[in-house]
Amino acid sequence: MSYDRNRLLGLLLNFIPGLGHLYWGNRGRGVFYSVCFFGGSLFGFTVALMTGAEDLAQVTLVLTVVLWLISMFDLLISMLREPAEVKAYRDHMRQMSGEGRESEKFFTILLSFVPGLGHFQLGLMQRGLSFLVAFFGLITVLIFVTSVTHESGFLLFLGLLPIIWLYAMFDAVQLVHRKLAGEILVDRTLLDDWESGRIEGRRSKVLATLLSAFPGAGQMYLGLQKRGLQMMVLFIGSFYIIDILRLSVFLFLIPIIWFYCFFDGLQQTSRYGILPMEDRPLIETGGNHQHLLGIVLIVLGIYFIGMELIVPAIDAHFPELRLHSRIREYLRPLVVAVVLIGGGLKLLLKPKRRDPFWSGEDL
Repeated sequence: MSYDRNRLLGLLLNFIPGLGHLYWGNRGRGVFYSVCFFGGSLFGFTVALMTGAEDLAQVTLVLTVVLWLISMFDLLISMLREPAEVKAYRDHMRQMSGEGRESEKFFTILLSFVPGLGHFQLGLMQRGLSFLVAFFGLITVLIFVTSVTHESGFLLFLGLLPIIWLYAMFDAVQLVHRKLAGEILVDRTLLDDWESGRIEGRRSKVLATLLSAFPGAGQMYLGLQKRGLQMMVLFIGSFYIIDILRLSVFLFLIPIIWFYCFFDGLQQTSRYGILPMEDRPLIETGGNHQHLLGIVLIVLGIYFIGMELIVPAIDAHFPELRLHSRIREYLRPLVVAVVLIGGGLKLLLKPKRRDPFWSGEDL
């Protein structure tokens, strides 16, 4: 194997299956993937056109995509198994020459727009692969689950993609600056970083900030489990309650909750490592709050059973009652009115706290 082969160039060449393997010195695999990819696809599509079998064309397309992915992963594994002395020699020669520092920085930042490619440019194959799989794997899994379950709600988790993208971008930029400063980079995956941080008792503030974009996740990453869990339940539960009760008038609460949780995550991140962290929940689980939460859950359970089981059965036997439409027209507005009036009365009847300064009491 030649010492001056470029990993990124080999990876880009392998977008045409087999060329990357030929460039890397794996001639047998290069010929195999090229023949199977082009020969198999040509044969399959030719037969499909001659017979008019659309299913055969679809199967051929799927098999070619699978073969392309196998070729890419096979090349990545070959690169990861590169002897340590080869990698060390290549990095040493590049540092001794002093050439290409600015171009390396430019290409690393440019390639970082696709998560993982910037790390490949730096020679961090395992780290780049973890970002690449996390980003495109999440897209693939969500599309697959959505197509199987026919539930578009799973697409909401696509909101995690900008978080992964930003973190991969910042990580690549930080690493290229450290490399140009003369620091030796260690090719570690994200899981290795988190595990070492857990052992050493420290956490990444950058990752905590990015995770704060999802309510509660940043707090839980910093070790504030109770506070983060309550924020996550509050945010996701608000969607569920507003949807099940058709309370679209309260949709304005969703961005308010999100902003509160996000800025709380930023505040907790700024305190981490400087001030002591206290896992103080939003709502204390003991005392009256625990009983109130239990009552709310019981009421929601009864409402769900009634609307999903009892009311449809009654409407099926007595359609003239129109029970479901009456509940939707009268009961839901009544529930909203009772909640608003009850909350307002509770705030008004709550005893005021006396200020010892103005009341003349001894401090």
